[in-house]
Amino acid sequence: MGPNRTYLLIAPAMLVIGIFMVLPLFLAVGYSFMTANPYGGVTAPATFDAYLQFLYQRDFDDSLMFSPSYALIILRSTYLAIATTGICLVLGLPVAWYIVCQTPERRRILLFAVTLPFWINTLIRTYCWILILRDEGLANGALRHAGIISHPLPLLYNDGSILLGLVYTFLPFMVLPIYSTLERIDPRLIEAAHDLYASRAAVFRRIVWPLARPGALAGATLVFAPALGSFLAPDLLGGGKKLLIGSLIQMQFTSSRNWPFGAALSTVVTVVVLTVFVIRSRKAQEERR
Repeated sequence: MGPNRTYLLIAPAMLVIGIFMVLPLFLAVGYSFMTANPYGGVTAPATFDAYLQFLYQRDFDDSLMFSPSYALIILRSTYLAIATTGICLVLGLPVAWYIVCQTPERRRILLFAVTLPFWINTLIRTYCWILILRDEGLANGALRHAGIISHPLPLLYNDGSILLGLVYTFLPFMVLPIYSTLERIDPRLIEAAHDLYASRAAVFRRIVWPLARPGALAGATLVFAPALGSFLAPDLLGGGKKLLIGSLIQMQFTSSRNWPFGAALSTVVTVVVLTVFVIRSRKAQEERR
């Protein structure tokens, strides 16, 4: 196949990527350097105020005052994204290993169970967690029925409920890459390790984990990137009380009418996600070498 035919085949994909990914990214970068229009949109002149707003606010006399509120939101979002990635890894690795150890028939059933949440709308699944965690929900009702508590526990509208929603949403993105890596492990390696009197911990440390690490890194990338800018779970399970980056961006483009700052936030999140993917790609290349 000649190079001209190759370019012709990939042209539709490149056109879609250019229109729906690259062009909006450049628009966001351009908007981030403009001045906010009080009625929405952007206007001239060009300015860096949107990026200064991460740490500073304009006083009445147009002087800059330090304001850490937005920085704290970014730090909270990063913390929850890292925590989500760590919990998904701790839960996803044993689940993936358990699936690998089953017969082919049971593997198909378990993989179907893992991917089943993708068949249901995310909004519906998130609302189901509200029904479970609210004061009169299933969780508090079961605890009261068992006599463990006498008053409802505040299970909803806090960082814990947001973290639960994020883990529930993105756990399959960790299980599937790890499973795809572990299923290629030769079982004879495990048998040889046991024949040499290796403990279960030693088998995991010396055989399973080194072979599962590429899948774990891929899963960590697939979980951290969307969790950092997630909007639906933090907005519903946080009840608007715990702003994260996704909710903050949505607010800037709607009620606050500060498009440049919303575009600046979007640009920063995109740069962070791209950085994570670049680091992951370099590590994958080093492991292949």
